[in-house]
Amino acid sequence: MFKTVYSRILTIVLAIVLGLLVVFGVVVSLSFREFYLEDLENRLTRELDGINEIVVEKYVDVDKREKARDELRVIVRLYDAYLQLIFDSEELGRYNVYNGDSGSRWAVAEESDLSAYAEKVKSGVCDRAAYDLLENYVSFKTMTAMRPITTADGETLGVIFFHYDMTGVNRSINDTTKSVALFSAIAIALAIPLVMLFVRSVTHPIYDMTEVVKDYSKGNFSRRANERGKDELANLARTFNSMADELATLEDARRSFVANVSHELRSPLTSMRGFLEAMSDGTIPLEDRDAYIDIVLDENRRMTVMVNDLLDLARIESGQYKLSMSVFDVNELIRRTVITFMARIEAKGLSVQAELPDAPVYVEADETRITQVIHNLVDNAVKYSPDGDSLKIEETVLRHRVSVSIINGGPGISEADLAHVFDRFYKGEKAHTPSGTSGTGLGLSIAKLIMDQHEQEITAESKNGETRFTFTLKRTAKPKEPRPQEKYDAFDQ
Repeated sequence: MFKTVYSRILTIVLAIVLGLLVVFGVVVSLSFREFYLEDLENRLTRELDGINEIVVEKYVDVDKREKARDELRVIVRLYDAYLQLIFDSEELGRYNVYNGDSGSRWAVAEESDLSAYAEKVKSGVCDRAAYDLLENYVSFKTMTAMRPITTADGETLGVIFFHYDMTGVNRSINDTTKSVALFSAIAIALAIPLVMLFVRSVTHPIYDMTEVVKDYSKGNFSRRANERGKDELANLARTFNSMADELATLEDARRSFVANVSHELRSPLTSMRGFLEAMSDGTIPLEDRDAYIDIVLDENRRMTVMVNDLLDLARIESGQYKLSMSVFDVNELIRRTVITFMARIEAKGLSVQAELPDAPVYVEADETRITQVIHNLVDNAVKYSPDGDSLKIEETVLRHRVSVSIINGGPGISEADLAHVFDRFYKGEKAHTPSGTSGTGLGLSIAKLIMDQHEQEITAESKNGETRFTFTLKRTAKPKEPRPQEKYDAFDQ
């Protein structure tokens, strides 16, 4: 029953809603009962004060006693109650009065003896009202209000017991309780389908997204979750759909990458095998073998570079490669790296314009990995620069960062391809590779991963016939050179 989110949420919400409705009904019923009884007790207590005044001012006076009895009968008739006056004086004794029309109900109560309870009332050890003091004499529930008979001087003459029939009150309370229970039942009946609809509206998008994710796990990224609404679930659905777009793009790029790598590996392997077999069976004359061996070696070097790029990408992505941070002059590193490309630069007739500060600029980074980044960016720039064009290197030194830009001309990169130029498995040739160039699209991906490891930025922009790749590094102070004695000690060790 509780295997699904829907069933669990429905059970919890229903339990909370139904529990609150039941508690509300009970609280309302008890509150009404408490209010009703407290109000009745207050009215009877106030009536006792009037009875006390009549008794003290008139009843104790023989000449006024009959008039007092008439007034007491009126009060008793008003409440359909039973009044008992128990005096301490033997002369006054006791006086019982009740409504003659309903006297048969109270007649048996005249046999009651509340003398012991009267002592408690006079000593003040009991409440001002009590329930069912006459339960041994009458068959219905009663409330008895009581107080000492006291004069203005504070003298106690006896006790007043004013018994009230609770039959009508209890009936009203029961009727009210039934009404509250009925309304609570109606509210519960209405709440159940509403809660079910509410829970379904919450859980159905989750179920829908679950089905979508199942399709994603099977490689089908065409299905999309429902994005209607502005709540958290709608935002989650939009995130899922955005993820699906990225996964679909990544899957297309991966397939293209596999196809490209397969082609790049198959072509040199086939070429090398063909040349080697030709040399082995004598098809290639002995005097021509040196030229063909050079071709085989070139193909082998190209395959080695490709495999190394794949290994680098795998190691960086898996977190196996840890940065070895050091302080070095980034200008010197750029110069050394560019020099390694001079043969290719001169072959294409490119001019190099390097706008670097004359003074050293020190940064803190992994020198080996930053060399790889610069190498990949310069290689990319040389590869796509038209013959006879220029290659620009610009450096901007800020207070805490150094920004390096490598710029080349050419056809540029379209807006659609620019957003994916650093993606894994993305082959830039789709965007702007002239015929005759080659590559697997790994260089820029590796550069992006290295900069992410350094928690620095690398960006690409292409406009006005220029393509600019820019990366940043953390600037630092020049490292302190060890004193001569320190150098000697280090050599000794």
